[in-house]
Amino acid sequence: MSDEEGWGRRRAILRDAAEMDGVRLDTYADRWPVPGTRAERRARNRTLAWFGLAVLGALCFVAVYLFWPWRYVPPLGHDATGYHLYTPLLGATFGLALLGLSFGIGTYAHKFLPKEHAIQERHDEPSSQADQDATAAILHDARDSAGLTRRSWMARALGAGAGAVGLGAGIGAVGSFVKDPWDQPSSPQSLWHTAWASPTGEAVYLRRVTGKPDEVQLVRPEELAPGAVMVCVPFRESERDDPDKLHDALRRADSPVNLVRLVPGTPVTPRSGQESFNWQDFYAYSRICTHLGCPVGMDLAEEDRLMCPCHSSQFDLHAGARPIFGPAVRPLPQLPITVDETGNFRARGDFTEPIGPSFWELG
Repeated sequence: MSDEEGWGRRRAILRDAAEMDGVRLDTYADRWPVPGTRAERRARNRTLAWFGLAVLGALCFVAVYLFWPWRYVPPLGHDATGYHLYTPLLGATFGLALLGLSFGIGTYAHKFLPKEHAIQERHDEPSSQADQDATAAILHDARDSAGLTRRSWMARALGAGAGAVGLGAGIGAVGSFVKDPWDQPSSPQSLWHTAWASPTGEAVYLRRVTGKPDEVQLVRPEELAPGAVMVCVPFRESERDDPDKLHDALRRADSPVNLVRLVPGTPVTPRSGQESFNWQDFYAYSRICTHLGCPVGMDLAEEDRLMCPCHSSQFDLHAGARPIFGPAVRPLPQLPITVDETGNFRARGDFTEPIGPSFWELG
């Protein structure tokens, strides 16, 4: 049987099945009955242009993801523009790839699938064998009429566009596994360390957050009344005349702590191994919620609790900042502190556990 005879037979099945199913085919015709016309070539070129745009966008996404500067740079630091463009460029390039792919498929469907106008009454009965045969005939006829078998350029263009977009999505999904973040656990950039770590042994003081990036106010015990909470970040004397480092301390996600002074005599049950982390009635806890990383910025002073305003997790200061309400399941990490000979608070070391939301390596 020739191709034309096969097409004619399928078209007859389509119309017979449509009549049996109460469907009236007002129009069902090839869009390009004469192949190779100038109009068809224009439609083909337009479709290819969209798929080409998808490929270009996906390749640009991969290039930006792999090679664009992504390490954090403070807003006022040098070369901050490149870092700030990283996320927008990822969104723009991948969006361009999806736009090209979707418009390419839509343009092909509009320009090359059969021109059809059908009216059908709805029914709830199961489909008969004739209906199933008709459905199969419709799908095969649409494939052949659209030219997927004889228009090999469409198959190649669709494969290239979809493949490039899939490559971009795959790179984004597995990119975080390319470099093992645990192969250098002693690195300052590891999740096990924060800005409170001092590899050189220099004293790290608690600096009060005043809202002025260049202002340095160290904290003394007499500055906090019982029941008060103060937000602090790390400070080293070597940073005093370096505006970039002073600003960086305010912007690092792992920097802020809540320095809490409980009312003298308040009973506290510390966590195991952290019995000496406080100094008298003063306790310093990470300000980053262990649920999703929001700032724990609300003080329920009457109940001696800290609360995260995002999802209402509450942390009991009588029990080492253990969560007692809300979705958080881990206590707030505690920073070991003391008061040195100058009368100022300083850290005795880094946190002994990662701050912020949980991740699977915590076990």
